[in-house]
Amino acid sequence: MPEGVNRVDGRSERWRAHRVARRAEFVDAAFAALAEHGPRVGMAEIAAAAGVSKPRLYRHFADKAELFNAIVDRTSRMLWERLEPALTEPAPIHRRVRQALEAYLGLVDEHPQVFRFLGSRRRLELGDGADPVAEDKKVLAAVIATIFTDELRARKADSGGAEVWAHGIVGAVEAATEWWLERRTMSRESLTEYLTVLLWSAIDGALRTEGIVLDPDRPVVVSERTLRLLSEHD
Repeated sequence: MPEGVNRVDGRSERWRAHRVARRAEFVDAAFAALAEHGPRVGMAEIAAAAGVSKPRLYRHFADKAELFNAIVDRTSRMLWERLEPALTEPAPIHRRVRQALEAYLGLVDEHPQVFRFLGSRRRLELGDGADPVAEDKKVLAAVIATIFTDELRARKADSGGAEVWAHGIVGAVEAATEWWLERRTMSRESLTEYLTVLLWSAIDGALRTEGIVLDPDRPVVVSERTLRLLSEHD
């Protein structure tokens, strides 16, 4: 390849890397602005947090929707990094439930205004395509449904309720978390404990309807199918 082409490619790659790093800095600023101003934060507040003008911000993001979707993407990556060990490492299911809740609620507690934003109508109004928040919930429900299905099929039991139970669990945690963010009438530790009781009871009760009694101390090994779902999401 001619030397001049190599130089052009090198400059292009450095410029691309610079833009990626700059966008990441603006997302950092968006997190800071959300913490200060709440879910109704505007581009002016985000630009101020980044120490730039709004036109400079728009050089890296075409519009509000693009920047706000970048906030969602960052939050999604942080969440899955914390959830994955709880979902994949061999552990008794009762402990796995608690670890997943601790990971999720810990992140919510660190960035409450970000999660208020994720659940707000304003974010949905700004979106112009697929909803990454809804997609994350679907993937998580699919992972839980697969764990249910594996337990049921291993015992030759009916797995028809797996998806219903999985989506119900995800919805229950989401609703309880939204309530807690608004009220803050208890500690995060208490919320984790109550939700652990709720989810373990739901899992245990659902499986008992199919004649399966779980040992809460027996390690559950995640199947290759579940690991594949998580890797495809990454």
